[in-house]
Amino acid sequence: MCNLTQLKMTSEMIERGGIKTSMKNITRPRRSVLFVPAANARALEKSLALGADAIIYDLEDSVADDVKVASREALAAHLSAHPDVPFERIVRINALDGAFGDDDVKMAAEAGIDAVLVPKVERPQDVIDVARKLDKADAPENCRIWAMIETPRGILNADEIAQLGSRSSARLSAFVVGPNDIARESGIRTLPGRPYLVPWLMQIILAAKAGGLEVLDGVYNDFKDVQGFEAECVQGASMGFDGKTLIHPLQIAGANIGFSPSEDEIAHAKAVVELFTRPENMSKGVVSLNGQMIERLHLHMAERVLAKI
Repeated sequence: MCNLTQLKMTSEMIERGGIKTSMKNITRPRRSVLFVPAANARALEKSLALGADAIIYDLEDSVADDVKVASREALAAHLSAHPDVPFERIVRINALDGAFGDDDVKMAAEAGIDAVLVPKVERPQDVIDVARKLDKADAPENCRIWAMIETPRGILNADEIAQLGSRSSARLSAFVVGPNDIARESGIRTLPGRPYLVPWLMQIILAAKAGGLEVLDGVYNDFKDVQGFEAECVQGASMGFDGKTLIHPLQIAGANIGFSPSEDEIAHAKAVVELFTRPENMSKGVVSLNGQMIERLHLHMAERVLAKI
């Protein structure tokens, strides 16, 4: 990774090249997004210093019904006690059609979090309903909605749901894949390399990108299988995922590496930016770099790489 001096030089080159504004529009990294059960007080405290880009505090699957209320109250107290943290904070709520979802939304709206994660989203109305409840609870405008796509119906309707990304009132900013639920409801076998799941994952990614959303890969269940996990991170990054959801802190470092630009990618991106910022190239649409034709679209891709570091 480049040092502080290199970063400063890159920033100055970008500003001189007139592309500083577009750099600001690139979202923050979400390479490693760790699920933490709200019912586990020790896990809540440990989450403060784990190094993940984001934490999803879970009130749904990992919390038994008889402790959901107590877990919600404990999470509210934890969030209130630690208002300033160096990572994004998301709360996965329970479904609105159950006994706990409405109060989960109200707590999240008051807690100053970054986003609410809605489980089993299958139609646009599922997102709109949560957005309206956040509005009713006076949630800040920057409190976003992340939608879990984890059912066959959700996959089929992913494009229609993603179109809400263009409506600020819907608050939608990200998709999160739920491969375990997809496998359970579809009956596919979860084999190494995910051969039967990949076509559906690409469908979700395509819908997310068309809607201007971030999209996060699902969890890898065997946290002790480091080699398998790292291979799936490489696969996910190559497919276009922006990061990966995790079930154990041991997976954070691997995800951060797998979804970060390589040294070669960084070097190439810096060379592209530097080339276009030369006075003789500022007005050109195409330039040559090491025998390859480089267009303005490659400049924008280079911007994104440099923003990630």
